[in-house]
Amino acid sequence: MSVPDYMQCAEDHQTLLVVVQPIGIVPEESFFRIYKRISAVSQVNVRNSQRVLYIRYRHHYPPENNEWGDFQTHRKVVGLITITECSSAKEWSQTFEKFHLQKEMYGSTLYDSRLFVFGLQGEIAEQPRTDVAFYPSYNECETVEKRIEDFIESLFIVLESKRLDRATDKSGDKIPLLCVPFEKKDFVGLDTDSRHYKKRCQGRMRKHVGDLCLQAGMLQDSLVHYHMAVELLRSVNDFLWLGAALEGLCSASVIYHYPGGTGGKIGSRRAQGGSLSAEAGNRHRPGALTSNGINADTSAEIGRAKNCLSPEDIIEKYKEAISYYGKYKNAGVIELEACVKAVRVLAMQKRSMEASEFLQNAVYINLRQLSEEEKIQRYSILSELYERIGFHRKSAFFKRIAAMQCAAPSIPEPGWRACYKLLLETLPGYSLSLDPQDFSKGTHRGWAAVQMRLLHELVYASRRMGNPALCVRHLSFLLQTMLDFLSDQEKKDVTQSLESYTAKCPGTMEVITLPDGLKLPPVPFTKLPIVKSVKLLNLPTSLRPHKMKSLLGQNVSTKSPFIYSPIIAHSRGEERNKKIDFQWVQGDVCEVQLMVYNPMPFELRVENMGLLTTGVEFESLPAALSLPAESGLYPVTLVGVPQTTGQITVNGYHTSVFGVFSDCLLDNLPGVKTNGCTVEVIPALPRLQISTSLPRSAHTLQPSSGDEISTNVSVQLYNGETQQLIIKLENIGTEPLEKLEVTAKTVNTKEKLYGDFLTWNLEDTLCQFPLKPGKIATFIVNIKVKLDFSCQENLLQDLSDDGISVSGLPLSSPFRQVVKPRVETKPLNPQESSKVGDFSHVKSQQTKKVKKDQAKSGNCRVGCPCSVLGELSAHLTVLSPAIYSVGKCFSVNSSLSCSELFFFFFSSVHTSNKTE
Repeated sequence: MSVPDYMQCAEDHQTLLVVVQPIGIVPEESFFRIYKRISAVSQVNVRNSQRVLYIRYRHHYPPENNEWGDFQTHRKVVGLITITECSSAKEWSQTFEKFHLQKEMYGSTLYDSRLFVFGLQGEIAEQPRTDVAFYPSYNECETVEKRIEDFIESLFIVLESKRLDRATDKSGDKIPLLCVPFEKKDFVGLDTDSRHYKKRCQGRMRKHVGDLCLQAGMLQDSLVHYHMAVELLRSVNDFLWLGAALEGLCSASVIYHYPGGTGGKIGSRRAQGGSLSAEAGNRHRPGALTSNGINADTSAEIGRAKNCLSPEDIIEKYKEAISYYGKYKNAGVIELEACVKAVRVLAMQKRSMEASEFLQNAVYINLRQLSEEEKIQRYSILSELYERIGFHRKSAFFKRIAAMQCAAPSIPEPGWRACYKLLLETLPGYSLSLDPQDFSKGTHRGWAAVQMRLLHELVYASRRMGNPALCVRHLSFLLQTMLDFLSDQEKKDVTQSLESYTAKCPGTMEVITLPDGLKLPPVPFTKLPIVKSVKLLNLPTSLRPHKMKSLLGQNVSTKSPFIYSPIIAHSRGEERNKKIDFQWVQGDVCEVQLMVYNPMPFELRVENMGLLTTGVEFESLPAALSLPAESGLYPVTLVGVPQTTGQITVNGYHTSVFGVFSDCLLDNLPGVKTNGCTVEVIPALPRLQISTSLPRSAHTLQPSSGDEISTNVSVQLYNGETQQLIIKLENIGTEPLEKLEVTAKTVNTKEKLYGDFLTWNLEDTLCQFPLKPGKIATFIVNIKVKLDFSCQENLLQDLSDDGISVSGLPLSSPFRQVVKPRVETKPLNPQESSKVGDFSHVKSQQTKKVKKDQAKSGNCRVGCPCSVLGELSAHLTVLSPAIYSVGKCFSVNSSLSCSELFFFFFSSVHTSNKTE
């Protein structure tokens, strides 16, 4: 026997072997559809008996294995079922002849046979036959199962007759010597009358009868016969058959202890257990030995406890039997199958270490030169058995060998698809999955070097299959998950290979579904580059929205009650989803800053990098960047424009690296710091640009608080002089301006001001409103200086107190020298401070600078040409449709007396949607 059956298990010893084969040309799909229905009848209750027959079906069985049927009867083909198609009487004669030729192949062992003919109708089909069944088509064959049951009953009749014939003690009759094929030449010329020879014949026959009893459903009888055979064969040192008797004893004991079977398939031994009679379930009890009273041997007196081996003794007897098989070179297949059966039993007993010893022995059993297909089957079964005993990595090792065998150089047409499928099955054994999420949840598991080798083999198999999309997916997975374990040269090689594949088939974020239903999830490049922090940026000051308050009205308190809560959420998700305290504006460019770095040993080019958002419609403006090799933290600003209003959440970013498009979600980035990713988008606001007719000031007011935009212009006037300030208001936004508010405040510290310092008329300006986008409105402000310079005794002292150096030139001199001013640090008086506080909602700049002409000692009179330069700070505010506004301010230097400060405020309001 040269072809092992790796699916053998201990309970197969009680089965009858039936071969199902096609004759002639039969469609494969049709054949296996009928074969499936036939093989479903695997257990049959014997009529008028408590026994159950078990059938094992095979659609292919080597005839040479059939020659070992006397050694172990479950290897003997006792039934033959053939399936054929026939459409005419002429074809029928040829078909029936082929059926007889097929029977001759197994003729020495067959108990009975059947022929199923499909498609033949007429007179021939109507003739009653016991061995032939005619059906019009494959769809009209309702009685197939019933005919199989009748066929099995006929097999039982023959089996029972043979059992009775062999078991009956025929005194005086010579017992034949049962032999295996390779023994026949060894017994030529032996003395057949010797006691040793007779014991050998008796022992082998007793073992054979034990096999027949086991197949006939008589478990206790078989145990008795096996025990008797062991004693007889041991006495004559017939080791090969002694091993068979011990194995039969183990099989019968396993059937008793594990009625559910050891084959690994749940319910494989009781697939029809629900339909079994109660009597069949009691066949293992003492007293249920024989139902017909024939051959009532001594098994009842000996008792079950003595005949049936314990679970521990089963393994010991298996070891002994395998050691006897090992003495014979031609029994390698028998030894291998015995090891497999023992492993399955040990797996049921949860004895993994002992099972691994049997498997290790099976690996080194030397068989004949196996074909590539037989090698694949052998390694696959070894892998399955190692998996059953919990040796996952060893299982993956043998499955990987089987995969490599599928593409061996000796195979004319390598099976790359089978190789790829087997490689995928090895992944769990090496702690490897194809889901990148499994590698972002803690430390790395498994041997990285072995995992990288396996991934490279998957890439190679995918390429030989002609599937570049799989190559890209596996290479992307290798680069993403094994980046920390790749050397610099390996990183370059992998990226070069990836770029060559993506040139033909770009990597996408779509799930790849394999033909067997396995789905490969997308692999986003979250490490190329690595993002360490994400920060949403506020709008520029000129575009930043503000709460809308009328400059001419009263301030409204917006205070709210303070509620203390001891519960503080530190959840990373809650921090990420918390709302930010600033707003974005619809239609304005918004920015998100990422701190990234490049872990690669070469320059990393990132293309099409943009934001991923939810909540509102958002137009992401992609960017491209190039990061130096192994760079430190590098700031990258991603921009986009919200198109609608509402709550927007930044979920991540998308990139294109090495031709692979990736959607990287922040939830999948470990250790990323963020200030929150949810912000409110408000409706679009007006945008106003202001320009004046005066030149910019050389002096800068104190820095703004950051909530306003200011500009400084200057003008120098003599006392009593008047000048116009022309302000241009240009609508550079997309929303119209419908209302304008103007206010001014003068802070007078020393001199008396006659009349209005600043005057304007809004009627001409308001006639230009609503100001459409792109339109310009002008606003004229009259600046008139009229101060009281009455001579005062303490004037010079006041000037000295202000830090102004005064020379001894006469006041009437036409020559003036402008001295360097200083910044006044004195606070305003409380009364003026309170006035300024009235406009606290506008962040104004307050400066107190004085420039004085050099004057001679003496009294100054009204109309004196000496000039004092003061400063004016003006603010313009553009209000939103509801409660927000964008602010701008500017400053004007004009001729004032001493240290006067003037504040000038503008605001324009978009009121088309204003509710109050």
